[in-house]
Amino acid sequence: MKILILGAGQVGSSAAYHLSREEANDVTVVDTRPDVLRELQDRLDIRTVVGHAAYPEVLERAGARDAEIIVALTDTDETNMVACQVAHTRFRTPTKIARIRSAEYMNADKLFSPAAIPIDFRISPEQLVCSYIEQLILYPGSSQVLDFADGRVRLVGVKADREGLLVGQRIATLKDHIPNTEARIAAIYRQGKAILPDGDTVIQEDDEVFFIADRKDIRVFMSEMRRLEDPVRRVVIAGGGNIGVRLALALEQTNQVKIIERDPRRARQISEQLNKAIVLVGDAADEELLLEENVDNVDVFVALTNSEEANILSSMLAKRLGAHKVMALINRESYVELVESSTIDIAISPQQVTIGSLLAHVRRGDVVKVHSLRRGAAEAMEAIAHGDADTSKVVGRSIEDLELPKGTTIVAIVRNDQVIIAHHDTVIETDDHVILFMTDRRKIEQLEALFQVSVSFV
Repeated sequence: MKILILGAGQVGSSAAYHLSREEANDVTVVDTRPDVLRELQDRLDIRTVVGHAAYPEVLERAGARDAEIIVALTDTDETNMVACQVAHTRFRTPTKIARIRSAEYMNADKLFSPAAIPIDFRISPEQLVCSYIEQLILYPGSSQVLDFADGRVRLVGVKADREGLLVGQRIATLKDHIPNTEARIAAIYRQGKAILPDGDTVIQEDDEVFFIADRKDIRVFMSEMRRLEDPVRRVVIAGGGNIGVRLALALEQTNQVKIIERDPRRARQISEQLNKAIVLVGDAADEELLLEENVDNVDVFVALTNSEEANILSSMLAKRLGAHKVMALINRESYVELVESSTIDIAISPQQVTIGSLLAHVRRGDVVKVHSLRRGAAEAMEAIAHGDADTSKVVGRSIEDLELPKGTTIVAIVRNDQVIIAHHDTVIETDDHVILFMTDRRKIEQLEALFQVSVSFV
């Protein structure tokens, strides 16, 4: 598949990394900075073109005429929109994806259509990151909470501790602990290595456990892995940028929210947008300010400024002063694992949060949701089964009869309004939403082929 990526920033570079790892993809990256492209080409098997992403001549040189997908990920909404318009008008590119940061554009009625601005799919990293943090706050103690089937099913990552009811016991005993509900443990990461569990697998302290369950049952199953934490009430947000304001708006009706913003003019602007949240002018890394605001009574401190160094320092300070849980927005993926091994509880990578939304539009077959996990090493995916027993490799077959790639497991099926936790003898039917977990993303092409119907399917 020929894919053209416009913009070699943090998100564009991450997209190039993930997509170029898959052998079927031929990736070209366009950017105005030759040094950035040179560094990217040294690391990845990609082609690069220097130039303005929206110029027809640059897109021509980059191969837009033959590209199947164009992904506009520059830092400017207007550049992304014009690039998609040029790709549509001049080159008839079939699929156009654009990063749109401004809420004014995202919320505008009838702005995006073939007759107006021809963008097929819009990605808002700020909105995706905000929703991601909301889920972590809703389920305290989780490391990742990922939605499938319009939120009816969630995949949750938690670190097992000694107070978890299932810790030290075989997974098979789970149904004895909570007999009237059902969930599935999709994978376990022990000392960084993936384990595909079976009934005899014993959960150990410090295991990172990914399980899938109906939304209403999540807290029950979390209690099997760790001591349940009290619901979050008090939240402090460092940084009044787009993500910080979106998060405050989402949380202020149900939580006590304070935002710390160092620019007085920006602080005044956001105070007019918010209804209940308190806006403070100051430096989130100022120990005196944090003590004055009783940071030791804060349930969650989340640092969302544009400087990852400031996010790291303010989060570490808040933790030392007594904040129960701290989160920091980290752009450099090389920092993520480093800071999570220190005093910071959760490092949030915008690239990892965003890449799943992008991959869902790139995957072959009818893939409606993709989530990147473990910093891109694993992937959870929701695919719809089409066809019948004659045209599909999955419809009408039980899970144990499917030729799944090594490291892949089907964990749940959503059929109409019914959530079915998958077992070896579960039979897949037409239009089932099949949720899969992959510990090895290099096998993605085999999985895509499995869910594609044959040409005879009409």
